[in-house]
Amino acid sequence: MRLPIRHSQRNTLPKIGCAAALLACVFFLTALGTRAQAGPPLLTNDPGTPGPEEWEINIGIMPVFVQHQREFQVPQLDINYGVGKTIQLTVEVPYILQTAPQPQRTGWSNTTTGVKWRFIDNFKGWNVSTFPQVELGGPSDSVRQGIAGPGPRFFLPIELQRNVGPLELGIEVGYFFPVHGHDERIFGFAAGRQFTKKLELIGEVYNDSVMGVRPHDNTWDLGGRFGFHKGMLLMWMAGRSFSSASSGQPTFYGYIGVQILLEKNGRRLHAEE
Repeated sequence: MRLPIRHSQRNTLPKIGCAAALLACVFFLTALGTRAQAGPPLLTNDPGTPGPEEWEINIGIMPVFVQHQREFQVPQLDINYGVGKTIQLTVEVPYILQTAPQPQRTGWSNTTTGVKWRFIDNFKGWNVSTFPQVELGGPSDSVRQGIAGPGPRFFLPIELQRNVGPLELGIEVGYFFPVHGHDERIFGFAAGRQFTKKLELIGEVYNDSVMGVRPHDNTWDLGGRFGFHKGMLLMWMAGRSFSSASSGQPTFYGYIGVQILLEKNGRRLHAEE
């Protein structure tokens, strides 16, 4: 899951500021407690996969507000299928509603497909995966409106996860290789706590930099997951840029949605653990 592409524009938070924010996030969540996990509703991915013949379907709404732009992913569809214990197949596509600047624009944006492989599976506490993805070109009308890119783009990230004392930490670093346009790199750090069997609170610091185009997004957010029914979770997140509105970075972005977990090749909702 990523912030929408901004084709008309894409100042960087000083390194010391980003490091301070990351450390503050770690200390805050360490004080709270234990379990962190990336993936929806966060921008950062983790090495986790659904499991053999299991589905993870995320259906959400994601608003992103920039200084003169209001954009909504309504819905954002993220469908994942487990092949064996350590492999995940993914398809993700958002429908975009852009209400500002006028005139209003709508349409399906770029479809992303990928395969996640967790090649280090709890070895001495480490989980490590790679998640190569292809972002296909958007529909011609959406490209014309500026709510999709011409594509394709290739994305190669690495995800790491490890428990550190009572805290579980996740990091994702990755690089986009486009056929058209600028290269792009991302860095995400996630941490959180499992308050109860059903309630988890999470947070992240995220950097998304398109090479040679400004601005670069440096953001933070907090969110959570709540299991309200067998095999179903409510997910939410809200955050913003470290910088002011004049920087061109997001003044607000968020996510609210439902995660549906299915087992037996989708024949039934996942049993509660």
